[in-house]
Amino acid sequence: MWEQLNKPDFNPVEFDGVRMQAGLNSFTLTPKQWIEKNGAVGIISKTGRYSGTYAHKDIALEFASWISVEFKLYLIKEFQRVKEDENRRL
Repeated sequence: MWEQLNKPDFNPVEFDGVRMQAGLNSFTLTPKQWIEKNGAVGIISKTGRYSGTYAHKDIALEFASWISVEFKLYLIKEFQRVKEDENRRL
């Protein structure tokens, strides 16, 4: 979804192909494959020295909230605190 919102030339047809296969038990998709198939701009995957997979902060926060319920709850509480503080200032 992030790619679709932030990349003007996002290819929904290519993405549909990936989404159709995603439910299969045999389906695998590496970050490098995702980047190559969809021309992704929100994820970078490097090999060699200083290798790793890096994501835009929006994607990283979503991933972190997906793997940790505790993190997600802290994120929600912090958002609520910020909005309450913002409303008090207005």
